[in-house]
Amino acid sequence: MNDSSWGTPQTGYWGPPSDHAPGRAAAPAGHAYDAHNAPQTRPMPIVPDVPEHGGNQDADRGTALLSGPLFRDEPTRARPLPGEVPQNPEPMPDAPQPAPAPQKKTAGRDLGAAIGVGVGLGAVIVASLFVVKAVFVGVVALAVVVGLWELTSRLQERKGIKAPLVPLALGGAAMVAAGYAWETEGAWIAMALTTLAVLVWRMTASPENYLRDVTAGVFAVFYVPFLATFVAMMLTADDGAWRVLTFLLLTVVSDTGAYAVGWRFGTHKLAPRISPGKTREGLLGAVAFAMVAGALCMQFLIDDGVWWQGLLLGLAVAASATLGDLGESMIKRDLGIKDMGTLLPGHGGIMDRLDSLLPTAPVVWLLLVLFVGSG
Repeated sequence: MNDSSWGTPQTGYWGPPSDHAPGRAAAPAGHAYDAHNAPQTRPMPIVPDVPEHGGNQDADRGTALLSGPLFRDEPTRARPLPGEVPQNPEPMPDAPQPAPAPQKKTAGRDLGAAIGVGVGLGAVIVASLFVVKAVFVGVVALAVVVGLWELTSRLQERKGIKAPLVPLALGGAAMVAAGYAWETEGAWIAMALTTLAVLVWRMTASPENYLRDVTAGVFAVFYVPFLATFVAMMLTADDGAWRVLTFLLLTVVSDTGAYAVGWRFGTHKLAPRISPGKTREGLLGAVAFAMVAGALCMQFLIDDGVWWQGLLLGLAVAASATLGDLGESMIKRDLGIKDMGTLLPGHGGIMDRLDSLLPTAPVVWLLLVLFVGSG
């Protein structure tokens, strides 16, 4: 039974009844209230109804709120007795919390392994470049074949695109050799034949997705072996070994300058949707490092070269290397991968090292021909 049926609350538990209370005689007018003759009963005080589940009890004291343990799946902690040391005391809410330890900037890769692999590759390239030129051409052809294997494998794994690897690998190696033997004419003829081989080879399979697969194959022909052919064509000049070395040094110096300056001072993103790690400050570092290196290389390594030509060469290399890096990053974002492969510890795959070299090769070849000729 609801306690409110007992009537309206009185002014006090022991006070006189109301003159208008039902079922009671009103006190005569002019008579004072006699506590001894009054009925020895008192009205039942009204007890507020218990609020339904989720109500806010004793809001004026801030107790039994929804955030309390009664409404959460957590045990109720027993209060310690006087003098007892509480177990696992909770920290005071206003107590100062220790500041998190600052995180150090990292390159995101195994820097030691990257340096070791880079030095090893550099030693192989320089040794083959200045000992027997044909050996260096073989190194370039091998890098092209491995790069094509990585690219076609990722395309098939991530997109289901089946670009034919066999004609790509054979034609790619032939393109590099033709560029070294017959220069531009040989490179164009070999590229045309390789493209035709891709179209014919894909005809042996189902016609479903034929256009998609051969389109990817033609893209691979241009992206990897054709651009690499310009490295072989640089080698045909009398100072060809020094031209190739200049090309490699400027590209590496550009990447190093971008990394060093960007890691230390980079705050403004260059292309956050494509490569979040690249900054505008890093691009300026790449330009500055490459221009200085270009001036030195043109003055001391290239026959008839002049330092101001090296400034222009370095600027062009920084731009082409950055665009090449962004281009491969776009491909990897589309495929949803971080690296094209895992062959080189600390670097990723071969294609992850060729990304800035491939588009830079025709730029350096062309500028050297314009500045000092093709001989």
